Amino acid sequence: MHLKTAFTSWHVAVAAEAIAAALFARCGVDVSVQYGANQPEYDLIVSQGERMLKVSVKGSQDGSWGLCQSFIKPKSADYHRAIDQWLARHRPRTVLCFVQFKNVGLGEIPRVYLASPEEVAERLHATARGRGDTILYEHHKWSHRAFGAGTEERIPETWRFTEERVQELLTLK
Repeated sequence: MHLKTAFTSWHVAVAAEAIAAALFARCGVDVSVQYGANQPEYDLIVSQGERMLKVSVKGSQDGSWGLCQSFIKPKSADYHRAIDQWLARHRPRTVLCFVQFKNVGLGEIPRVYLASPEEVAERLHATARGRGDTILYEHHKWSHRAFGAGTEERIPETWRFTEERVQELLTLK
C-alpha cells in the first residue's frame, strides 16, 4: 500500500530551512537557527570568523517564489514600486536562500540558490521584458498572450548554491 501525504506550505518551509542549514554547515560555516516561528527578516545566521550573514530561506514546490505581492496596492500594477518597497525592508548583510522542490524526488537534494536582495530586485525589475513582477521564477516561458511574450525568465547560474557563492556573499560589504 502506498500512502500519499500532503507536502503543505508549512512542510516546504521546514524542509527548506533544514536543507539550507545543512548546506551551509557542509561549507564549513557556523549556522545558528532562530528560535520560534515567523521571525522577521531572516531564518538563519551563518558566520565564518568575523564575517556574518542573515539568511532568509524561501521554499517552493511550484517553480517560483512570491516575494512582494503584499506591496501591490489594489487596482494598481506598479510592480517596480512594490519591488523597491520589498528591497527597502532588507537590512545589510541579509541574503536570500531559495530552495526549489518542484520535480525533486524524496531521496534527491532540491535546487538551491543564494542571492542578495539587490540581485533579486534587479531580476524582478527585469522580468516580463522589464515590466517587472512580484514573483521570482526559477524558469518560466511567457505565453504568446502575456505581456512578456517571447521572453524567458531564469535564475542566474551564478546564484547556484556553491561553496564559492557562500564565500562571495560572506565577503560582500
